[in-house]
Amino acid sequence: MLNAKISRKAFFKHCLSGLMALAYSNTFLKTVFAATQDKAFNGRPKRPVSTDYDLVAVTGEDPYAMTVKAVKALGGMEKFVGKNSVVVIKPNIGWDRVPQQAGNTNPQVVAALIDLSFEAGAGKVKIFDITCNEARRCYANSGIREAARDKRADIYFPDDWNIVKARFSFDSPMEGWPVLKDAIECDTFINVPILKHHGLTNLTISMKNLMGVCGGNRGLIHRDIGRKLVDLTSFINPDLTVIDAFRVLVRNGPTGGDLGDVVDMRTILAGCDPTLADIYAARLMGVDPASVPNIQNAIERGIGNSDVDAARIAELKA
Repeated sequence: MLNAKISRKAFFKHCLSGLMALAYSNTFLKTVFAATQDKAFNGRPKRPVSTDYDLVAVTGEDPYAMTVKAVKALGGMEKFVGKNSVVVIKPNIGWDRVPQQAGNTNPQVVAALIDLSFEAGAGKVKIFDITCNEARRCYANSGIREAARDKRADIYFPDDWNIVKARFSFDSPMEGWPVLKDAIECDTFINVPILKHHGLTNLTISMKNLMGVCGGNRGLIHRDIGRKLVDLTSFINPDLTVIDAFRVLVRNGPTGGDLGDVVDMRTILAGCDPTLADIYAARLMGVDPASVPNIQNAIERGIGNSDVDAARIAELKA
């Protein structure tokens, strides 16, 4: 058939048919994509979890062991992860920095959470972040890509096609913002920020780490950032927050790069309430929580527990 002769008229006829098919296919794909984009989501439902403490703070020398101890002190990962469930672990992988520079979440903290999730019965563990620097270098140099692959977790670059628009039951400046669908359609969402200095918000902790699931022009989130981050947190509703304060960038954040700006605090925090966790982390850093816009906004709106002194907090050593 490849050797069969074809007339000039038939040739152009076949070419025209092919172009029409391609145009139809392209139109179809755009229609499907537009439909996905236009579909709004109300966010993840809040899952009440009864834990043994409101917050656990563990100090020690091994971030893996400290993370395990912190989660177990809450009551174990079984409190958060069900059999054959889909778990999202959202670390900070935003910067082209090695672990010693404390720009990203410690890979050993991520490794511990992967192991705990699978041990609790998770069917799939997903790890991703929309990075600020070049994604491949961030994933590789952070050490998180290797840690995730070694533990059989799915680590991947977020896909622009996998975006939905956020919808709120209240007036929010984040209404209609593009958010990764995978961050919403999961059974368990574990937020794993690193505690560090930030030039705009003073500190970046758990609430700000959630910007990594947002598409669009994220620079616009910086306007009225306190309110936007609190709204975003209520939209994602993390089931578990684990804060890496093992090595902490105390100056020139969020990028860092100079080891002289890094201090060993050797602490891991775990809890269900982002407001409480961020306030405790700010105090650990020696920063007034009210100087962090999203913490102040959460306090003013009565979102989460801001009374650290009355909270059930376990301070342990590993």
